[in-house]
Amino acid sequence: QVQVVESGGGLVQAGGSLRLSCAASGSIFSINAMGWYRQAPGKQRELVAIVTRGGTTNYADSVKGRFTISSDNAKNTVYLQMNSLKPDDTAVYYCAALASRHYWGQGTQVTVSS
Repeated sequence: QVQVVESGGGLVQAGGSLRLSCAASGSIFSINAMGWYRQAPGKQRELVAIVTRGGTTNYADSVKGRFTISSDNAKNTVYLQMNSLKPDDTAVYYCAALASRHYWGQGTQVTVSS
């Protein structure tokens, strides 16, 4: 079993920045990658960024150049640095540990005002 807890959401003006944190615990050895997803009301949950165990990263086209995913191995923690935020970035952001299935965090609200 893997437990995932994310934090760092909040209210920010358009053009501002936030950094989200995601701490994983439990059966860390089973994790292949960590990902950030987001879901806005009435919208499908979508992948924002992932980082694999090998360190490769991938981003949704909508956030490339603005968001950066990174990791701290000692803390079993991944981060999502979000810059140049737009109102369309408003969503609940979820961290997931990718093993044989996705282990989801509880979500953290990000609201970007115009």
